Amino acid sequence: MPAVLVTGASTGIGLACAQHLDRLGHHVYAGVRRATDADRLRAEASDRLRPVILDVTDEAGVAAAADEVAATIGRQRLAGVVNNAGVALGGPVEYLPLEYWRRQLEVNVVGQVAVTKAFLPLLREGWGRIVFIGSVSGLLSTPMMAPYGASKFAKEAVADSLRIELADWDLQVALVEPGAVRTAIWDKGRALADEIESVLSEEARVRYGRWIRVIRGGIDHQEDAGVPPDRVARAVAHALFADRPRTRYLVGTDARVTALAARLPDRLRDRVVAGNVDRLV
Repeated sequence: MPAVLVTGASTGIGLACAQHLDRLGHHVYAGVRRATDADRLRAEASDRLRPVILDVTDEAGVAAAADEVAATIGRQRLAGVVNNAGVALGGPVEYLPLEYWRRQLEVNVVGQVAVTKAFLPLLREGWGRIVFIGSVSGLLSTPMMAPYGASKFAKEAVADSLRIELADWDLQVALVEPGAVRTAIWDKGRALADEIESVLSEEARVRYGRWIRVIRGGIDHQEDAGVPPDRVARAVAHALFADRPRTRYLVGTDARVTALAARLPDRLRDRVVAGNVDRLV
């Protein structure tokens, strides 16, 4: 069975993808940032799953991970790279410190490009595919989530360009665009909301207090309404191994509704989004 690299495999969608592909019999290189996560994955999976220390923001570390995969893959082929690693940051554009913007884009965009570039030689040899875990936030950006939305819109642009650039070699590129997913990201979201709110000025907290409360309520709603991460993992497996993969996969009813809302005229869409932010976070 061919091999697949999954980034951000410690928790959430990345973990679900690594475990699902492992159960299907594939050799999985699971990118994690900590040795403790690597130990846990080894204990929970078959011996086909091999954790790889991989911080997508560390260029030298990404190159070392590519060398490790090349050195250990043997006669198998690298059938795919699943670019999943990411963070979700938000806050009012007017007040959010630029360091949060840089962190958001470095992980979700530059890091994805770094991994893709590093592993493309192996993908060419293995006739492999590239899957980006996007989001419906790459189709419609909501108040207080501009950094995250910007990163997901950028990922759409990268995937669209790359799909055309690699078409001459029949190397497939797909985007998986889930809506809400029941993962630990919501607990992380609460912690990050606390952190970001703590760095905002009193003026910012007063001016945007209503939106801050709405976003916190949205986190609770989305956690309850989200689809299981295995739904996303199944879409990823289809993108990697189907004879006729799609270029985009919307996962979840809310994803399809949001995609429709994104096509509304701007002013109407603004009113719809403003009235339903807690369901679109």
